[in-house]
Amino acid sequence: MSFKKWRNILIVFLLLVLALVGIVNYMVVNDTKDQIYRDVNAIPKNKVGLLLGTAKYMDKAKNIINPYYQYRIDAAVALYMAGKIDYVIVSGDNSTQYYNEPLLMKRDLISKGVPEGRIFFDNAGFRTLDSILRCRDIFGQTKFTVISQAFHNERAIYIANRKNVTTVGFCAADGDAYISEFIREKMARVKMMIDLLLNKQAKYYGDKVEIK
Repeated sequence: MSFKKWRNILIVFLLLVLALVGIVNYMVVNDTKDQIYRDVNAIPKNKVGLLLGTAKYMDKAKNIINPYYQYRIDAAVALYMAGKIDYVIVSGDNSTQYYNEPLLMKRDLISKGVPEGRIFFDNAGFRTLDSILRCRDIFGQTKFTVISQAFHNERAIYIANRKNVTTVGFCAADGDAYISEFIREKMARVKMMIDLLLNKQAKYYGDKVEIK
């Protein structure tokens, strides 16, 4: 096959990928737009807020905090202090003894005034899908507030809408915008669609936790 034919095939393939990404992105944004809130006064109250985890540090050795992490903590605190949630589930990666997103989130929430007894651990929130399914199946919540950046909330709420869960999203402030983050999120949405089509489940479930 000539170089020209290979080039044309590659161009068609890339156009198809771009079309797929665009369609998926439109579906996610359009499906969730009425469930996204940025004003703490406007968002409806829910018993539980699901705080989605991310790495705390951009450079731990230099103590450089990841702004996405800090803004999510601030958003959760704002909701709690405004009486818009009564409890916070900190959901993140605790795959090793040296990396524990939920523990760091809990400590920072407590330092900002959220009572320890109002915070619950989800140590197996490895992916957004896991966090949503475990909030429903382990913590027994079918109606809750998702707390993250807008782009992340859209994906989480899209999943929830297809898993018989009623959610709203409270948007933390955005960190610096990087093209790599933009591309990663668009690819994450395509992967999410595949996971939903395949009825992918959380990696771990376990004992149920009652939130009274």
